[in-house]
Amino acid sequence: MRNKIVLVLGLVLLLALVACSAAKEPLAKEPQDSLTEGVTFQSIDQIVDADLIVTNFAKDGTASLPIQTSRPVACTIVYGTTPEFGSLSLDQDMAGGTHSDHNPLLSNLEPETEYYFRVQGVDEEGTIYLSDTMTFTTPAQDSSQSENLASADRGAEIIGYSSAFGGADLADRWGAGSAFDDNPNTEWSSAGDGNEAWIEVKLAGPALVSSVEFQSRAMPDGSAITEAFTITTDQGQLFGPFSLPDPDNGYHFDLNTEAESLRFELVETSGGNTGVVDIIVYGELLSE
Repeated sequence: MRNKIVLVLGLVLLLALVACSAAKEPLAKEPQDSLTEGVTFQSIDQIVDADLIVTNFAKDGTASLPIQTSRPVACTIVYGTTPEFGSLSLDQDMAGGTHSDHNPLLSNLEPETEYYFRVQGVDEEGTIYLSDTMTFTTPAQDSSQSENLASADRGAEIIGYSSAFGGADLADRWGAGSAFDDNPNTEWSSAGDGNEAWIEVKLAGPALVSSVEFQSRAMPDGSAITEAFTITTDQGQLFGPFSLPDPDNGYHFDLNTEAESLRFELVETSGGNTGVVDIIVYGELLSE
């Protein structure tokens, strides 16, 4: 069975690469027939009940396509500005393999542009599921200044963190920079820190911090969820613990304090690669 899964996964990737190719000549019929012999193709409607909608458009040209499948599959998306596609997105799950909660990341999107896309996946029996070719249009570029005092755009810098999955640098996938980037498509993930995960940010200067918004990351297996966190300021003030009922949502907490740096500690978690989808610090720099 393992060899069959590997073979079919290879076939799915091959089909994706063919879809992403701009070549005009079709594949020779005989090799294509030999590759697909014995493989079952189904509409993705067989395992997806909801509409396939690209969402979470961000300033950095990324978007995501949350998908729930009724059976575990390995998922990919091909997309581009023409029906020949040109780009390929894999699911963001760290563990790889087949699962039912999917969130592929689309990148390098241009504003106010129409894109074509197709969703495809394979289950452990080797069945390949395909959607029709669909379209979405990206919104206009958002040029407004970030409200987040902890973002790099506002002059803040990360001055420490417990770890990052795979040793990622700040700007890498799973890097600590993703904790404050105002992007729901990116996440900071620790390297298995569980309740010991922490991250500290220094603002551009002393600020009156009115509140924070916090959203935990989560893994499909139920790990990596933050259930409560605390905040410690550079003045030694401790706030929290603040409870997070659901990792699918961000939660708002009032602070009303003066601070120049904030240390966030994840004190109650489900363990594993805990981290953050986004932290937003609201307030006003005292020097402004």
